[in-house]
Amino acid sequence: MTPAEPQRLRLWLELGPSGYYLRDAATGEPVRWEDERIRVVPAAGVSFRPEALPDLSFAPGRRLALVPEPENEHDPNAVGIWNEDRSLQVGYVPRDVAPELRGDEQAVSLWRVEGGLRVLIAPAHAWIGTPRS
Repeated sequence: MTPAEPQRLRLWLELGPSGYYLRDAATGEPVRWEDERIRVVPAAGVSFRPEALPDLSFAPGRRLALVPEPENEHDPNAVGIWNEDRSLQVGYVPRDVAPELRGDEQAVSLWRVEGGLRVLIAPAHAWIGTPRS
């Protein structure tokens, strides 16, 4: 690795009362949701899909798919949040965040909240440790 190359982000998912916290796998230090290397966002529009939120494919720790919707009539920058096999949509990346995405990010369900879901969006090259059971 040359000095100009950034170190690969490595995250562990650490079980909390309603989902997962993040920990830096290299240092063992907690990673705050506000960390500039990642995004933790609320899934927008979940109230329009009430049947999706309780589905086990959106349980904390599950991998998710981010699906751009350039033909979306309301917002050409819209990015849908789907379960990993893209059979069920829970909502959208918030409108103010979606235009900033590159299109190759990873997503993981982190936390269930009353009527909502918090989603980790990490760079494609990041390593995200699978939750331990």
